[in-house]
Amino acid sequence: MGILRARMEQALAVRGISTRTGENYLRFVADLTRHYGRPPDSLTLGDVEAYLVHLQHVRGLTPESVATVVTGLRFFYHVTLGRSRRAFPIPAPRTAQKEPEVLSREEVARLLAQTAHRRDRMLLLTTYAAGLRVSEVVALQVRHIDSDRMVIRIERGKGPRDRYALLTERLLAELRAYWRIAQPAPWLFPGQKRDRHVTIRTALRVYVRAKRRAGITKRGGIHGLRHAFATHLIEAGVDLHTVQCLLGHRHIETTTRYLHLAPQALARRGAPCDLLGFADIPPH
Repeated sequence: MGILRARMEQALAVRGISTRTGENYLRFVADLTRHYGRPPDSLTLGDVEAYLVHLQHVRGLTPESVATVVTGLRFFYHVTLGRSRRAFPIPAPRTAQKEPEVLSREEVARLLAQTAHRRDRMLLLTTYAAGLRVSEVVALQVRHIDSDRMVIRIERGKGPRDRYALLTERLLAELRAYWRIAQPAPWLFPGQKRDRHVTIRTALRVYVRAKRRAGITKRGGIHGLRHAFATHLIEAGVDLHTVQCLLGHRHIETTTRYLHLAPQALARRGAPCDLLGFADIPPH
């Protein structure tokens, strides 16, 4: 793409788009360019629509995957090239609204019990106990654990925005035990090279492997631990605004989806740090 790629990279950087999302957007436009063998700024709306049909009906991509591609192409044409959304309306396929299959507390406990490697178990436990996104948990550094204020600092989370996540007494005790043995630094969950953190791909594999060993057949990836965190809090009676703050959602509407996942939400109240069923999770 040459000059066009440089323009798009600049537009992504100015708007604070995360590195991972930006790389995906660039790849989507590069794939479109290879498909036609022509610069993407020379393509018509009809060309783009035909390509989207090709992705779904020839390459077999799901409507959800095609919708993700559409988001990247819209950024390129509407933001990078400055074309009007009305004059160049890139359509997105209709996608089924599938509710995630939420893990029960007992299933979370089984999942963690089947994670043999100390680092991997702590990664999954931290994801669940603090309700983190996978991109947030892999990038944690030891300095982000604030035991004085009982919070975990999340730097450049989704948005990107800094925020604070929940640090419970049980999680802090587990993290301290993990640190005494592994002594990770600076990354809380280092990769094969200790000067780099574990990759998102590795974290995904860790979750899938643990789920398989635990005999859990519910669909979904590691983000299911974040869903479980929110749903279990709502089931225990924690108010929606508190859950919104803990998840780092900008809009309350994003959090209200968890009301549908917890129809049996209890009326009682309690401290969030006591509601995660850690008593069922075997210590290591």
